[in-house]
Amino acid sequence: MVRNLTSWLAAAAVALSATTAMAAPKVLKYEHFQPGREDQPKHKAALAFEACVEKATPGSIDVQIFPAGQLGNATAALEGLKLGSIEMAVVHDGGISSVYPTFDIFALPYLFPDHETAYKVLDGPFGQEFAGGMLKATGIRLLAYADNGIRHFTNSKHPIKSPDDLKGLKMRVQPAPVFIKLIESLGASPSAIDWGELPAALSQGAVDGQENGTTNIMAASLYQSQKYATLDGHVYSLHAYLISDVFYQGLTDVEKKAVDSCVVEARTIHRDMTRAQDLAAEKTLSGVGMEVYVPTAAEIDAFRKLAQPAVRAHLEQAVGADWVDKLVKAEEEAAKSQ
Repeated sequence: MVRNLTSWLAAAAVALSATTAMAAPKVLKYEHFQPGREDQPKHKAALAFEACVEKATPGSIDVQIFPAGQLGNATAALEGLKLGSIEMAVVHDGGISSVYPTFDIFALPYLFPDHETAYKVLDGPFGQEFAGGMLKATGIRLLAYADNGIRHFTNSKHPIKSPDDLKGLKMRVQPAPVFIKLIESLGASPSAIDWGELPAALSQGAVDGQENGTTNIMAASLYQSQKYATLDGHVYSLHAYLISDVFYQGLTDVEKKAVDSCVVEARTIHRDMTRAQDLAAEKTLSGVGMEVYVPTAAEIDAFRKLAQPAVRAHLEQAVGADWVDKLVKAEEEAAKSQ
């Protein structure tokens, strides 16, 4: 009798443990690199994603947001995605190129004339094909593309109105060879510095300037050490919504559908906020004391003629002409359909 009772209790404990394990939610650790404030596009979008997923999958997915790079820098996040130790991250273009160099093609300067053309390319067949190539090469699934802001030049020395004004300046760039080539093509001296170290490098005079979108300039208060801004829009910079394919393949069909649909909601919020900041760049940066210069079309063309051929040649050598050609063709087709 005692033996039977003991056996029953043991079996019940195993069953209870199995039931508890089945009931335990899948933890989705979600990292991004902007401050954890709702005026920041990445964080506002992350909160929307969390609410959407948890509503669509009650009790089965627990989204845990880690803003401001709390789980490590972009390289660490990407390695975590490959290994499955981080489930999801929203990472900027320069960081992604450390594990998937082909992502550098999006740094081809002066490519997209406006946001709408970029969205058509990224959300269309080209963007889907590119995501498939990244998944195959890295095991990281690219769910969506969002804005990192149209990139502009800032510096502490003088206004930049032509490539000649960049000569002699020490300019911070993302740790990616394509951005180094971009700055070199325009006659400045590039210095690769991680995002987290940039405010100190500028305030201490280690570099004279940098290039970023309005969102990032404001988020990191770069205007405190940068007097001059030139709104040349040399690169349409990207954030990518990335998920570990190890984690994704472990989801049920219902959970996958929730993640796929909710990331579109997050992407829309992210894009809308960043695009609004891009369009208000002159007013926003002037409002914090910067001297803002808006180049004419002819002046931008002078930058383009130096930068685009040099960067394109670098990309063709570094990642192959195929993807570069596909991107340029997709842009041309999208621009014609506007």
